[in-house]
Amino acid sequence: MLLEVKALEVHYGGIRAVKGIDLEVAAGELVCLIGANGAGKTSTLKAICRLIASSAARLAYSGESIAAARVHELPRKGLVMVPEGRGIFPQLTVQENLAMGAYARGGGDADAQYASFPRLKERRHQIAGTLSGGEQQMLALARALMSEPRLLLLDEPSMGLAPLMVAKIFEIVRDIAARGVTILLVEQNARMALEAASRGYVMESGTITLSGEARSLLHDARVQEAYLGEARSA
Repeated sequence: MLLEVKALEVHYGGIRAVKGIDLEVAAGELVCLIGANGAGKTSTLKAICRLIASSAARLAYSGESIAAARVHELPRKGLVMVPEGRGIFPQLTVQENLAMGAYARGGGDADAQYASFPRLKERRHQIAGTLSGGEQQMLALARALMSEPRLLLLDEPSMGLAPLMVAKIFEIVRDIAARGVTILLVEQNARMALEAASRGYVMESGTITLSGEARSLLHDARVQEAYLGEARSA
């Protein structure tokens, strides 16, 4: 198992945001974590990446405990996160952002990213903060891929994008997965996430309430009613 999470807890002061959840991701899988705002999805990703304090019975990547790992060590091991809001360097050019993505592990093939993201090649000398929202998300993905990740954590990649761009971003996510990169996807667009993923978890109020094959969750009446806008039949 590439990622193992057992009894993960996250507290913000007296608030228990993540309540002892278990999840796992096998190498080569695209697994989604869906749920409403405030469910604890982003906190889960940040805890896995050691960006926030947490406790767990087991937090392991590639069979190795990362419970005490430092944040900067994880990209060198191939565990990379694209944060909610993209997290690009807005004052740097597209090319400079890509170079920053390669920093953790050295190397990185910008030409390969330009081949995958032709729009970025056209704008490689443009200041990143002047790109459109969709272009910034492409840049965030390309920058992450510069570090040649084994496991990519994606936090709300479709947030704030127009429908056509959402479809394009999900096409890119599928393509990344097809190349063999393992993905844990947090996404509010439950339908598109479940259609892209092989397995899924549903998170509510800090707990995992449902899990299973993505196709099964997509047709689960509880998921349809709560997240897909479909009324339960009488």
